[in-house]
Amino acid sequence: MIPIFQELETESIYLQKHLGACLTQGLAEVARVRPVDPIEYLALWIYKFKENVTMEQLRQKEMAELEHERELALMEQEMMERLKAEELLLQQQQLALQLELEMQEKERQRIQELQRAQEQLDKEMRMNMENLVRSEDTLYSEEATLDSGKTLAEISDRYGAPNLSRVEELDEPMFSDVSISVFFKKLFFVFVFDFFT
Repeated sequence: MIPIFQELETESIYLQKHLGACLTQGLAEVARVRPVDPIEYLALWIYKFKENVTMEQLRQKEMAELEHERELALMEQEMMERLKAEELLLQQQQLALQLELEMQEKERQRIQELQRAQEQLDKEMRMNMENLVRSEDTLYSEEATLDSGKTLAEISDRYGAPNLSRVEELDEPMFSDVSISVFFKKLFFVFVFDFFT
């Protein structure tokens, strides 16, 4: 007897799973409408139910596909936005790099101009020093020629200056051209350093 109950229970589960909702709703509809031929009406109603279920399944499938496509479109849109953001960032980085290169080029040109100016100043200072030394040499040689025959009383225009015969004066040590040039270079570098700091 137990195998019969098991068989009935399996059939009951099968019928309830596949026909339960359909038959329940169909019989309720037959009872509500009370058609002349209830069997034909129920048969047509079941066909229509099956058609409606199939259409609903297709609609659900289409909705799922549309939802999937929408998600794909959103992902693609997010990806495009990320690409645009990355492209914008890349452009900004390139612009910053270009500006930095331009600044470095300007700084390099400024340093070259300063070096040229420094060289020009060094050259002018050397020329001025040479001219100064020449003029001092000329002045000393002219004074030496003028003063060579005069006494101290003759050279001095002060009243009461002693009238001494010739006194030979020792030449004072002169700075060499190199030491004067070094002195003025050091003076110039100190001036330039103080100017830029």
